[in-house]
Amino acid sequence: MLPLVSITLFLPLVGAILILCLPRPTARTVHGIGIGTAVLTLAGALAMWLEGVSGTGFSQVEELEWIPAIGAAYRVGVDGVSLPLVLLSAVMFLVAFIYASSLRERPRAYVVLVLLLETTAIGTFTALDGILFYVFFEVSLVSMYFMIAGWGHEDRQRAALMFFLYTLLGSLPLLLAILGLYLGSPEPSFDMRAWIANPPLEGAAAMWALIAMLITFAVKIPAVPLHTWLPAAHVQAPTVGSVILAGIMLKFGTYGLVRFALQMTPEAFREAGVVVLVFGVFSALYGAFAALAQTDLKRLVAYTSINHMGYVIVGVAVAALTLDPSVRTVALDGAVLQMFSHGLVTGALFFLVGMIQERAHSREMGAFGGLLKTVPLLGWSFIVAAFASLGLPGLAHFPAEFQIFLGTLGGAPAAVVVVLGIAIIAGTFLKAIRETFLGEPQQRWHAMPDLSARELLAVAPLLVLTIATGLAPSWVLDVIHRTTSSLVL
Repeated sequence: MLPLVSITLFLPLVGAILILCLPRPTARTVHGIGIGTAVLTLAGALAMWLEGVSGTGFSQVEELEWIPAIGAAYRVGVDGVSLPLVLLSAVMFLVAFIYASSLRERPRAYVVLVLLLETTAIGTFTALDGILFYVFFEVSLVSMYFMIAGWGHEDRQRAALMFFLYTLLGSLPLLLAILGLYLGSPEPSFDMRAWIANPPLEGAAAMWALIAMLITFAVKIPAVPLHTWLPAAHVQAPTVGSVILAGIMLKFGTYGLVRFALQMTPEAFREAGVVVLVFGVFSALYGAFAALAQTDLKRLVAYTSINHMGYVIVGVAVAALTLDPSVRTVALDGAVLQMFSHGLVTGALFFLVGMIQERAHSREMGAFGGLLKTVPLLGWSFIVAAFASLGLPGLAHFPAEFQIFLGTLGGAPAAVVVVLGIAIIAGTFLKAIRETFLGEPQQRWHAMPDLSARELLAVAPLLVLTIATGLAPSWVLDVIHRTTSSLVL
């Protein structure tokens, strides 16, 4: 039987090594290897998807001794929470390589960094060993730091440093929590499956481990008030950097919230669940109001990410609080589906905003008007993605947010006030559409070119999947539900 998880995980790394070994490759060769590697990685992810997951525990598990003296091993596998995120990562990186194929500024270093980032992303979602998870979790910071610092915009050095320091320092509490779980285990092991099956910490020790985890994942998500690195990082990052950061890397935090906090310290999370729920509601509403106040399209989309990740926090917190298995399952189904749909929708929005910036050298909504007449493909693509982001039925966010709000109503009715975020986000995007795309176009934008074939190939798959997930979410939800319905907290 083929080790599908390991093949999918390390293919991007093999592609990066191949590029580094080539003597003076041309930009075309480098981009060709990047795209070819991403295609093979997507094929691996699809093979994993077809292999599927079981109703209990982890599937497609692969294990190899690494540091036997301390119980650390190479352990990877998937379940209904991680498998959709692996597939999302494979799709997002492929379209990112397609979009970046026109880059001529140090393409070799750029493609190598993105390939390394793809391996760390898939590794984070598939790792079943505490040390292995932490290695992938941390190495991803290096690639994103150099992407922002090397190919970002005017204030990229400051934004890259802020991103790196925030997330690096924020990760240290997680390391302490992992060590605490290890020391509390009856046998010395970093096996995350054992920590989930029999949580090793109780009482005050479990609560301190939970607090450490929450700090790390709140920075990564990011949740208010630990969100201040995000707008600067998004605004200064190159388009592909913003797409990967929002589409994939923010999910490291929400995935960790489920995998570590919810599954490894369930009793402590239940005790602290109300506090986490309040932070989730506050993050969702703050992100919505902050987005409404923006005039810069990229900052607007960045703040909507805080809003949507706030919904995920609410869903996970409700699952921790409730004793009703059906309510827990509905809330978790919605939270995991929201992670998946957010990657598609926000990735498409960042691509489209980047395309506008490349053409106009501006992201200010007030500088445009009437673009729908001059660039109709770009305009309608943005409108579809914007409608998806505001939760329109028939598009990807609706089934996710509906289940989160349904679970919240059943498990923590007072927190359903978070639904106000949808109305605010709707106003935000309607304002952005009106100011940017409707009305009469200004004379200086009459010659603006519409989407090229390369740009269409990058954004179209995300929009197609957004519509498919909105109309028939069961293709993803069935996989998610196999795991969430069997969780015992």
